[in-house]
Amino acid sequence: MIIVKSREEIELMRESALIVSKTLGMIASEIKEGVTTLYLDKLAETFIRDHGAEPSFLGLYGFPNSLCMSPNAQVVHGIPNNTPLKSGDVISVDCGAYKNGYHGDHAYSFEIGEVAPETKKLLQVTKESLYVGIREFKLGNRVEDVGNAIQKYTEAHGYGVVRELVGHGVGQKMHEDPEMPNYGKKGRGKLFVEGMVVAIEPMINMGTRNIKQLKDGWTILTADGKPSAHFEHDVAIIDGKPEILSTFAYVYQALGIVSNEEDEFRQTPLVL
Repeated sequence: MIIVKSREEIELMRESALIVSKTLGMIASEIKEGVTTLYLDKLAETFIRDHGAEPSFLGLYGFPNSLCMSPNAQVVHGIPNNTPLKSGDVISVDCGAYKNGYHGDHAYSFEIGEVAPETKKLLQVTKESLYVGIREFKLGNRVEDVGNAIQKYTEAHGYGVVRELVGHGVGQKMHEDPEMPNYGKKGRGKLFVEGMVVAIEPMINMGTRNIKQLKDGWTILTADGKPSAHFEHDVAIIDGKPEILSTFAYVYQALGIVSNEEDEFRQTPLVL
């Protein structure tokens, strides 16, 4: 059952989402060659708690950490560890924060040092596909309209779209209806309505779409060992149109990136 949110609830969700955004911005300032993912995980937990929230992922379904950190061929759900990051790595950092009864949940894939051009392109296309999908999250459209748009955009570049893992509704629970696949046929799936809030998160592989799971019960890998990319935003339908509740602006501020990619999805300008 889809749980529709009031404007007041959406604003509470925006607050949670922006704590995640600020956490990712903090990570962007700290993530570099030689740093361990476990060190970054501890920084994130402290940062989230210092902002009056709780880490959503810590203990969720038994997950042991506050961040999912998935480098290179890991798609998602990587467990932080003591292995130092090295130049050439790319890593998905997925974060959640729970405040005022609502979750925020979004992700960014970072480059470490000098990354191969073909891997840079994978990250660029995957992030672009996120916004291609968000444009379809509007009144009157259906779930697979979003997935179809992401699938067409990424497969046109020869990439594989993961099928087994999907985006989702978000609210008082981390995972709510509807599931939001990154593939599909136009016109199929649940109808979008005013007040829906979902996490849209393309998970795109450089090679095959097929995946496998490590024995730790969490970490998902590409079946062919090629890199994967993952970007995620929380999005609400307000006045019939998609409104991004999260932002990459804090990441971009830390990395010195100038971007207006989110402007079309924000009715109220973001104040950093």
